[in-house]
Amino acid sequence: MTINDLRGVLKGRVLLPGDDGFEQAATAWNLTVRQPVAAVAEAADADDVAALVRHARRMGMTVTAQPSGHGASGDVEGMILLRTGRLNEVEVRTQERVVRVGAGVKWGQVLAATGPRGLTGLSGSAPGVSVTGYTLGGGVGWFSREYGLASGSVRAIDIVDADGEPGRVTAESDPDLFWALRGGGGDFAMVTALELGLYPAPALYGGRMIWPEHRTREVFDAFLEITAEAPRELSVWINRLQPPGAPPMVTLDLVYRGEAARGEDLLMRVDKIGGAVFDNRGVVPVADLGRIAAEPTDPAPSIARGELLTGLDADAVELLLAKPVEPLINLQIRHLGGALAEPGSGAGGTVAEPYLLGLLGLGLPHAADATRTKQAEVVADLGAYVSGRKPYTLLSPGETAADAFSEGTLARLREIKRARDPHNVFRANYPVLG
Repeated sequence: MTINDLRGVLKGRVLLPGDDGFEQAATAWNLTVRQPVAAVAEAADADDVAALVRHARRMGMTVTAQPSGHGASGDVEGMILLRTGRLNEVEVRTQERVVRVGAGVKWGQVLAATGPRGLTGLSGSAPGVSVTGYTLGGGVGWFSREYGLASGSVRAIDIVDADGEPGRVTAESDPDLFWALRGGGGDFAMVTALELGLYPAPALYGGRMIWPEHRTREVFDAFLEITAEAPRELSVWINRLQPPGAPPMVTLDLVYRGEAARGEDLLMRVDKIGGAVFDNRGVVPVADLGRIAAEPTDPAPSIARGELLTGLDADAVELLLAKPVEPLINLQIRHLGGALAEPGSGAGGTVAEPYLLGLLGLGLPHAADATRTKQAEVVADLGAYVSGRKPYTLLSPGETAADAFSEGTLARLREIKRARDPHNVFRANYPVLG
């Protein structure tokens, strides 16, 4: 039995090195990441996933899944890359406030289906990110301050285990595996579908405001004032942007789960700044949430770094504004807190830190070293404001699961991994035993 036999095992397409389309199929969303996999398997359905797992186990091979290619680490040499894009079921059960999604579904699809029903899932900021990968990694998004990590909204999980057997996991049927999969990544089973709780969103207010660079300090001052008193229904993110070939600018991205009039009242402080060159605040359909942050929707070469901050005050802002953003494209701070700081129900646990710092730069050969150097410089300048822990869902190449979890959580995850997948049939982008 060889890897070539996969073509006779699966209904979906199997690509091997040298095949037309292999390189494209093996490409990560972040084009700086190379994926030297032994094969790419595109599952036609959940039965295909089970057949692939059984075949891989018999061959002593490892399977790594990437629905959309986001979050890739590149540590996949000789593995089988599973693409689940054809598992694209979206079933909204309005009365139960539950949505069932296949492993290949992206957040934009879910929001388009739930929005007309006055409901939303706990999505992130990018509509092209897969629901499964985002949620298994915890998931920090627009409604996290009110409802916590997206992984906490999981009600049930359809899986294929390391023996290739399908199953359904809930808090009652398998509490250990259910705990691990909600925030601990995909190292323990192959997920074929999720059932997620939905939340009322009869009205949303939000949008983006942009000012020229000389307004940066004023905007940061407003950001500090707003986030100091913000209700949980309000999320505000600030960005120092340096788009290639354009002048630097500062933006606020915001979402308020409530009526526009109340949202306008909560954000009166920003109206005092003046000089905005762009302001599209208004009523936001749920389906349009992914447009607010204007994140790239196509693959690109980039280098990202995320850090949790122990706080943000005038001194920290002084450090953040003391130097140009360049050569970075974006320096972003997201206001966290609220439900995130309360005990979580899965491996994602508690995010006690009140702010999240994101540093993004180009990953092109001529810019990569400068990007990494600048990211390290920003973190060093902030010093004790950086907690040293990172959200698992935002890990980047070169980082490990140990950077995201406490020693106790990581030890429990490793114990579950050894018990459920002793032959290492599965590998997450950032494995707990890595």
